[in-house]
Formats: sequence, C-alpha cells, structure tokens
Amino acid sequence: MHGLVLISGGIDSPVAAALMLQQKVKLSAVFFDAWPFADKEQSKKVQKLIEHLQKVFDIKIPLYIIPHSKNLTEIGRECSRKLGCVLCRRMMLRTASKLATSKSMDFLVTGESLGQVASQTLPNLHTETPSSSILILRPLIGLDKIEIEQKAKEFGTYEISISPGMCCTMAPKFPVTYSNISVVESEEKRLNLLNLVKYSLENAKKT
Repeated sequence: MHGLVLISGGIDSPVAAALMLQQKVKLSAVFFDAWPFADKEQSKKVQKLIEHLQKVFDIKIPLYIIPHSKNLTEIGRECSRKLGCVLCRRMMLRTASKLATSKSMDFLVTGESLGQVASQTLPNLHTETPSSSILILRPLIGLDKIEIEQKAKEFGTYEISISPGMCCTMAPKFPVTYSNISVVESEEKRLNLLNLVKYSLENAKKT
C-alpha cells in the first residue's frame, strides 16, 4: 500500500502521517503552498516535519510541493466567499488524487478530525470527499484536539508545528459549516477546474 498524505505546517496532519507510518504504510507527502496568502515559513516547517518523521521511522518520504495561490485567487475572485474553505479543500483533494493516481498510489491521508474547524463538519466532509477520485483515509477523525496534541508530543512533531507561521489570509471571516454539494458544484462551474489542476501538477516540485 502506498498513500499520499496532505501535510501542512500545523499539528494534525503530521500526526496522521505518523499513525500511518506506525502501521508500516508507505507514504509520500504533498504540501499546497499558498504563498503569498500564507508565509514562506509554512513550507520550511513542512520540510522540517518531513525530515523529522523520516528520522523517527527510518524511512524516505518524498515530498511534493504544489503552488496553490492561483487556485485561491480564482476561488476568491469567482466564487462565494463563505464557501471558500470548502472549495479550497475540494481543489486540494482533487489535485492530490490526480497526483496520487499518476504515481500509482492507492489512497490519500488527511489530518481531519470531526468538527474541529469549519471545513471539517460532517456536512462539509460529505461535500468535500467526492472531489477525490480515490479513497481518503482520516486517522484522526474521532480524536479531539487534546488527544491529537498529546500524540504530536509523543511523535516529536509538536514543537515544530507550533513554531511561528502565518495561516492562510484567504479564509473567510464567516465560513459555511453546512454546505450542499449541488450548490458547491454550481459554484465550481465558474472555475476552469481542468486548467487549474493541470497548472498545479505541472508546477509541482519534488524534494
């Protein structure tokens, strides 16, 4: 089995990766670089997290860095502001699944836990999931923040994850927590999804 983990500089996704690595699952990682809507430190944090996990589990984890600012710009310009997080997440899952398929990977891994943020409510997870063409595994889905932070400390990723870094400035002030897939798909018709995914994959860098 070979999975592709969507990793950020936060606390959750490195823990999801570590839990999968504990099960001897082969992993690659993908980071969606939102600069200039998030600072460059996020990319550095992700690389440090990957390096740490490689040392802990004595395994090579290829990392793909995908430019995401073009996607965010188009979503912000063309679509409903309150749906921004859901549309962003669908774009990441759509692109990651295309990358995974092209590299003969079997599934995606995410750091989502139920209800922790707006994009992770049950209705929004239901709306976001179909954008991936392959299976999505969510190892943290039933854990709360305290449990996840404890595991991050156990795996040694916590201190790296909490180091300074600016979060995405494109996130809406009042994100929707109960999305409808037909409404979201209607919004996506305003976007040239094929071209955006193509651009993302063609400009991906592997480290």
